[in-house]
Amino acid sequence: MSNAMEGRLALVTGASRGIGRAVALELARAGAHVVALARTQGALEDLDDEIRRVGGDATLVPCDLKDSEALDRLGAALHDRWGHLDILVANAGVLGPITPIGHVDPKQWDNVVAVNLTANYRLVRSLDPLLRASDAGRVAFVSSAAGHRAEMRPYWGPYAVTKAALDALARTYAAETATTSNVVVTVVNPGPLRTRMRAAAMPGEDPETLKTPEDLAPAIVALCSPEFRDSGKLYDFPTDRLMSFQGPA
Repeated sequence: MSNAMEGRLALVTGASRGIGRAVALELARAGAHVVALARTQGALEDLDDEIRRVGGDATLVPCDLKDSEALDRLGAALHDRWGHLDILVANAGVLGPITPIGHVDPKQWDNVVAVNLTANYRLVRSLDPLLRASDAGRVAFVSSAAGHRAEMRPYWGPYAVTKAALDALARTYAAETATTSNVVVTVVNPGPLRTRMRAAAMPGEDPETLKTPEDLAPAIVALCSPEFRDSGKLYDFPTDRLMSFQGPA
C-alpha cells in the first residue's frame, strides 16, 4: 500500500457507493484515515470491511446530508477528536427529476437543492476552521459539466442549476481561502462514469462503454495531496486537464 497520505485525515461524503466509495478506498490505500459519511449503515460497514482489507482504517458516520444540525455536530466531533481536517471530498449528490422546469414538483426541487447545494454550504460552514487548522487543507467538490457547459441540456434543470451553484460556492471558498490559509479548493467534473446516477439519467446507454469510479479515484486523491497547490480550478476528468473557469462569452 502506498503511504502518500500517511497520517492525513479525510472526510468523504456519499462514501457508500460510486465515486465516494472508490475515493474512500483509494485514500485508505494511500494511508489516510477515512471518515466515511453516507446515509446507509450497512453499506458503510461493507466499505469499512473493504478498507480494512486494503490495510486502512476508517470512522463511519451514518448521516443524512439534509440534517444540518448533524453536520454541525460532525464538525464539533472532528474538532474534539483530531482538532483538524486535512481533506474533504464533497461527493454526495442526487440527480433529481429529468423533466421540464415547469413540471418539477416543489418538494423534488427542494430536495435537490438541499443535497447538492445547501449541504455543501453547511459542510463548509462546519469544517472550515478544521481545514484551516491543517498544514495543507484540501477540498474537492464533485460537480458536473451540466452546470457549466456552453449549451444547456433541456430537462436537467434542478441538477444543472445546483451544480452551477456548487461551482460558484467552490470558487468563492477558493477565493476566500487563497491568501488567508493553506486550503486548496478544486472542482471536479467526473464526466460520464459507470454509476447508478448515470444509469438513471441515461437508461439506454451501454455501461461497458464508460469509465468507472475506480478510474477517477486516483486523480481525486492526487488533487488532495499536500503537493497540489493550484486552487480555484476545474479538473476535467474526461480530458485529464486542470482548467480555469471561463467567463460568459
